[in-house]
Order: sequence, then C-alpha cells, then structure tokens
Amino acid sequence: MVEPGWLLSPAGRPYLASVLHKNQRRVFGLLEHPMLPPALAVPTARYKIFLSGKSGVGKTALVAALTGTPAPTAHRETLGIEASSVFWPAQPRGAQRAVMFQLQLWDCGDSALRKFEHILPACKEEADAVLFLFSFTDRASFEELPARLARVVAPGEDLLRVVVGTKFDLAAQADVTEADLEAFESTWGLPVLRAGGSGVGRGGLARVAPLLDALVGWLWERDQVAAGVAPEGQEPPPT
Repeated sequence: MVEPGWLLSPAGRPYLASVLHKNQRRVFGLLEHPMLPPALAVPTARYKIFLSGKSGVGKTALVAALTGTPAPTAHRETLGIEASSVFWPAQPRGAQRAVMFQLQLWDCGDSALRKFEHILPACKEEADAVLFLFSFTDRASFEELPARLARVVAPGEDLLRVVVGTKFDLAAQADVTEADLEAFESTWGLPVLRAGGSGVGRGGLARVAPLLDALVGWLWERDQVAAGVAPEGQEPPPT
C-alpha cells in the first residue's frame, strides 16, 4: 500500500511540482517524463490499465479527471482505442524512497468492443488491471457488472480488478445506494471506488488523489506479493 495523501503533504511537495505547471497538471507526451533533481530521483513503475463499462458511464470523463484535463462537455462514443498517460508520485509504506507511478489508461467505446473482436484482446494485452465502471446515475450499468466482470476477465487471468462508480458528485440523482454497494462488495470481494467531478487544477488533483492512491497502492502491493517481499492479504486502503 502507499501512504494516503502523501503527494499533497509537505514531504511530497517537490514531487507534486514535477507533475504540475502553473497549478495545472502537466500533459506528458509519449516519451516524456516528469523531471526531478538528481537528489530526488526515484524509480518508475509502469502499469497498463483498461477501462471497461457500458456506453455513457463516463469512461472518457474519468480519464480526463485522472489526467487533470477538462472533460468533454457532451457525451460522444469513443470510436476506437484512446490511450492516455498519468504520472502519480506516491510513497509506498515501509519503503525508503517514493515511486513515480506511470499509468497508461486505455479507453475504448463499448460499441467498438462489441463490433470488432480484436479490440478486447488488444486492450488486455500486457495489461495489469481492469477498471470496471458503473454510473451512480444509471442503475442498469451497476446491475450489469457481474456479467461484465465474467465476460472481460477469464478465470486464471492475472489482472487486478477494480470497480469504480462514476458521477458520485450527482448524489441527488443517484440510482445506486450505499446498501447496494455493501451487498456487491460482500458478494464479490471487490471494494468500490468513487469518482465524480473535474480533476483540473489543484482542487481537482485533491479530488482524484484518493482514487489514484488506492489504485497504485493495490498495483504495488500485488507486485510486492508476487516478488515475495510483502505478505499476502493486507486490507485495502479506505475509499
């Protein structure tokens, strides 16, 4: 796991500066990387993450929030595969140094996935995790999660499964209750992360920090367990 909120603490301030420009998140090109002074150099852990969810749940908006860019003002179906990169420095618990996490987020329209058989294998190739999205304002997207989980990740596939509820900021319009989430978590053993609102600016960064801390923490823990340097079965971070 990682120390929650570390990036926004005084200890994380130099690393935060490496991913910001004029209080906005830097947009990095394919071959670009945050610059740190030699004394603060840290290892980079790279992960590929595929986003899965029915059309309209907010996959593209979530990618925008996580990367700190403005979300589209109107819904449009993603026609093919769109890949974005987000850098997130974090401090693993018990580690002497921080880690620069690079998350490659693969977003694909649900219609394209159904139409072209090669797209799902391409999205899952060398992936480390799948984010299964539902919208708090669309109960059907929540009720179809069990079928989607079974369809996207086959038994035996070594993929971290993470469930994210989008549009959590629209609580007045919610069609999914906390009781629904508790029942789902109990049945599937998968915690549900919550997302909603813009990720632009320092306020947006603070809004998405709990989700990104949880995600990189689970990925890091999985790798440490696989390497035999961390015990298995630790509690997930609070969400």
